Amino acid sequence: MGTKGYDWLLELAHDQWVVLPVSGPQPSARYKHAATLIDEKLYVVGGSRHGRYLSDIQVFDLRNLAWSTIKLNLEPNTDNINSSQEVFSAISGHNMIKWENKLLLFAGHSKSISDSVTVRFIDLESHQCGVIETFGKVPVQAFGLDGWLGSHKQSRLLLAASRDSGLPSAAQTRPTISAPDMVARGGQSVSLVGSRLIMFGGEDMHRRLLNDVHILNLETMTWDVAEITQTPPAPRFDHTATVHSERYLLIFGGCSHSIFFNDLHVLDLETMQWSQPQIQGDLVTPRAGHASITIDENWYMVGGGDNKSGCPETLVLNMSKLVLSVLTTVKGRDPLASEGLTLSAALIEGEKFLVAFGGYNGTYNNEVFVMKPKPTNSSHPKIFQSPAAAAAAASVTAAYALTKPGKLDFAETEDSNNKADLSVEINGIREAKKVMESSLVDFRAETSALKAKLEETNTTYADLSKELHSVQGQLVAERSRCANLEAQISELQKMLVSIQSIEEEVHLLRSQKSAFEQDMEFASAGQRQNSGGVWRWIAG
Repeated sequence: MGTKGYDWLLELAHDQWVVLPVSGPQPSARYKHAATLIDEKLYVVGGSRHGRYLSDIQVFDLRNLAWSTIKLNLEPNTDNINSSQEVFSAISGHNMIKWENKLLLFAGHSKSISDSVTVRFIDLESHQCGVIETFGKVPVQAFGLDGWLGSHKQSRLLLAASRDSGLPSAAQTRPTISAPDMVARGGQSVSLVGSRLIMFGGEDMHRRLLNDVHILNLETMTWDVAEITQTPPAPRFDHTATVHSERYLLIFGGCSHSIFFNDLHVLDLETMQWSQPQIQGDLVTPRAGHASITIDENWYMVGGGDNKSGCPETLVLNMSKLVLSVLTTVKGRDPLASEGLTLSAALIEGEKFLVAFGGYNGTYNNEVFVMKPKPTNSSHPKIFQSPAAAAAAASVTAAYALTKPGKLDFAETEDSNNKADLSVEINGIREAKKVMESSLVDFRAETSALKAKLEETNTTYADLSKELHSVQGQLVAERSRCANLEAQISELQKMLVSIQSIEEEVHLLRSQKSAFEQDMEFASAGQRQNSGGVWRWIAG
């Protein structure tokens, strides 16, 4: 298969994010939407923008790099579809998976208030949509009989079935509902295990935080409440979750109303026990609103934040070794350092890619980013056990190793015991070698990560040095300008002193002129008096 239509593949380097050039119009920027990749197409449903819920369904084709919009039709009325709903409700903070030929959407916040978790569907072939009726332990907002019944058709069906089968009616027995029950919520996580959907946590419409676990059988559309032992994670929302080896549910991060988390919790789906294993590797900051996806043994996480700043790291957790590493880091207010974005996985031309979309980091984003993660060697699944169980398993393994026949076929001679001891020692050395090789691999990985951090630090130092030199140049220019201004001020001050001296001279000249004019007047007056006396002498 060639790469026709995928020219952008040729420009991708491993473990580096690249924004895809989009042809044609783009959808509205958004966050807290849901997205999934099917047949090399990214389906984006709903979300939020400026406090307004969105109801559009957008599709991005990775082959021609163009967006398109799906126009939905309401599913005709059937026994298990509620057709009284609008064509498709605007929704945010929901989850979405592909099941058979449909997209299934779970929970989320919308304008239409509901007491219970709503399961919506979109048919990928007919583009019909609707709300799927679910059964089992009915998820309601209120407590007690009236709240449990509410207006849910499935509750009435179950109670009618109880009467028909001779079981006690609702009037005779009150349903057992524990708080918090499976109420309508947003910011929860859902994970698919075979035909079971595992839902954990979230925040209800009254901002009550949840840490409950509910299981939906997708074949019968029946809910069940998981009976859990051990201490569960603190109630939270906007966390991420995945399933490892079809047995372990992993929960990472999230937040309450005042605390952001960076912890890892594991639920064993066979024993239904919670545990909190120790994470090795890089230390990461607490975060919520991040996105994640699993490829083989690796759990990739991107974005998130703590209401103060976005998280720039793209993380990868090796679920077999429980080693957390920083894969790459973006700079500044990058769209990948956003809350409420989505992360999906694509298989193109036999290679696996990460695809990120949307988010909010002070600005709503609608760019599509892709990354080609570096392939890693798969390893055996890690079994999460308590310390006591791990010690017991180690003892059994050691005993089995001592009693297991060696690969070497020694003859039964007089020194067979010595050879058996030698075989055990050889096996022990081989096991020690494997441990050392594994440690060496981990050490090399840590060394590589440190080198990457050192290179990034050197790059940052070089950038800061350039910026410092630039600022120093600007400072020199400002100093020169200030010196010129000071010289001009000095000249102006000298001119001002000169002007004051000239004014004094003018004032002196004016005084001399005035005195001269007075002297002239006195002289003129004396002359007139002398002239009058002469004429009077002649006349007499």
